[in-house]
Amino acid sequence: MKITHNKVGQNLNLVDGAKTDRAKTGATTSPAAGALKEEKFSELERSSRVDVSPKAQEAKRIKELALAAPDVDEAKVAKFRQMIDEGKYKLDAKAIADKMVDEHLAMEDLKN
Repeated sequence: MKITHNKVGQNLNLVDGAKTDRAKTGATTSPAAGALKEEKFSELERSSRVDVSPKAQEAKRIKELALAAPDVDEAKVAKFRQMIDEGKYKLDAKAIADKMVDEHLAMEDLKN
């Protein structure tokens, strides 16, 4: 497949062009060329090594632990779903509002 740039008309896919040229001429890669490619690859492999800081490793470990832990207690959800369906679950709006205000005030205290 040839990919060309419309404005310039250059062949941007040089690898495919080289393969096509070799196929047309019947040229093959010599063993020395193969060894040279392998040497360049191993050099590239060494140069692309990444060192991750201990802090980043710890963050990754924490994230994995958090994702592994179940966030939802399925039994509790099923219990409340059944209570709601049966009309037995009643909400105390005042208690909910009081708790929301208390949590908001606690967060403000932590910020200051």
